[in-house]
Amino acid sequence: MHLLVAQPGESTDAAEAVDLSQTPADVIILTAADTEPAALAEARAQMDDAPSLRLGSLLHLAHPMSVDLYLDQTATKSRIVIARVLGGEGYWSYGLEQFAARLDAAGIPFAALPGDDKPDDALWRASSVSRDVWETLWYCFVEGGPDNMTTVLATAQHVLDPTQPAPSPPRPLLRAGLYWPGTGIADLSDIRASWTNPDAPVAALVFYRSLLQGAGLHPVNRMVRSLMAEGLNPLPIFVASLKDPVSAGTLQSLFDQAPPTVVLNATSFAVSAPQTGFSGTPLDLPGVPVMQTIFSGGTEETWNEGLNGLSARDIAMNVALPEVDGRILTRAVSFKSEAYFDEATECRIATYRAEGTRIQFVAQQAAGWARLARTQRSDRRVAVILANYPNRDGRLANGVGLDTPASAVGVLSALESGGYAVADRPADSADLMTRIQAGPTNWLTDRAQRTGGVRLALDDYLEFYSDLPWDVRRQIEDRWGAPTDDPFFEQTKNQDAGGVSGEFALSILTFGNVVVGIQPARG
Repeated sequence: MHLLVAQPGESTDAAEAVDLSQTPADVIILTAADTEPAALAEARAQMDDAPSLRLGSLLHLAHPMSVDLYLDQTATKSRIVIARVLGGEGYWSYGLEQFAARLDAAGIPFAALPGDDKPDDALWRASSVSRDVWETLWYCFVEGGPDNMTTVLATAQHVLDPTQPAPSPPRPLLRAGLYWPGTGIADLSDIRASWTNPDAPVAALVFYRSLLQGAGLHPVNRMVRSLMAEGLNPLPIFVASLKDPVSAGTLQSLFDQAPPTVVLNATSFAVSAPQTGFSGTPLDLPGVPVMQTIFSGGTEETWNEGLNGLSARDIAMNVALPEVDGRILTRAVSFKSEAYFDEATECRIATYRAEGTRIQFVAQQAAGWARLARTQRSDRRVAVILANYPNRDGRLANGVGLDTPASAVGVLSALESGGYAVADRPADSADLMTRIQAGPTNWLTDRAQRTGGVRLALDDYLEFYSDLPWDVRRQIEDRWGAPTDDPFFEQTKNQDAGGVSGEFALSILTFGNVVVGIQPARG
């Protein structure tokens, strides 16, 4: 049987054996969470008299041969072993049995801890440390954060040498609160003092408390800096969960004290449960746009090399379910990756790493929404896009069980009543469809000859097109030909008379500052 080299951020099939290739140390800590090794490595680096430490992923010890090999080479030659067993005894039965038996025979203290905040008597019975030590270690991991990770290591040192000072007790970490780069947990006055322009729009950034617990704040820090560069005042808020009552109450209080103009949400799933006195989610309390900002659980390499974009898991957690809450999707701004190989712990540390250009893009989006909020309704420009698939005129504005044209007319009427600049709106759905069909549609036969719609000059299009990267333009033209080959293009001057000129016929109707368009043909 061959052995795989352990990689951070990956779970391995139990059919494959993995060699962590670690030397013995004073303290061994195994965990299934990607963020905990980063927090522990950082805590050890800050200690004056740190124990030698090895960190490893429990996911890499799924195969019995992996378990036996690690016990032989590393664990039974170390001084204390701590394992965070996510899912309990049933998810690591062979490993738990072998670690408990062989470490006990070797006289090495062993603490098998729950991987969550639920007590587990089976894991306690497999452990050989005292109940006080077991609970201290467990509570430290449940609360997380830099101080508690230092307490984990200090507790292990105290077990090995009782003459060492007794560690401080675990420190509860707020379930929700404010954070600021370089400060950590902060209050609103601290954050306001860091804003360069107190009158600038506030952009709330909501993220999981687990990032604070496990040294996963790199994308948060980068986003704060980018928002400030766009002239916004960032308000970074960590929460245990949007369904957690304490977190929901904290959000409401902070939104009352510092009303945001836009909210960036980096939490997953959907809420869609009425809160006390409000039918919606905690993020909707300010009544402003909520932008779904994705901290992807995949690697940047997979993103760059794959053809499917986000993984099915990411799409479910960070796209499909948040859309139920009415989120505005932005893009993935960070990925799970190997940040560095920590020589001191012989572990590849995996954590969230921001991708700078994508962070900047979302910050610019947030600034755009903030500008829109300060723009008079009569000056705002709105587009309503109707479906057209398959590409037949009989499928214009189709929607199963829906009267989409009538809905579009209703939207135009509502916008006009709300103060938007709407002009010459159609009288009814039949009027709208007549106007649409008077112009070019995706039906191939005569699209460029129809007189309705609007026209886009070739020169205006090329001004934009020339700013695209060369390799993007090459791929477009290799597959679809030159812009002038487009079936919507109508030439008005031949090349012999001084070059090609012309315009594109577009299926767009203008109603003042509001336009109604048809979904472009696929491809």
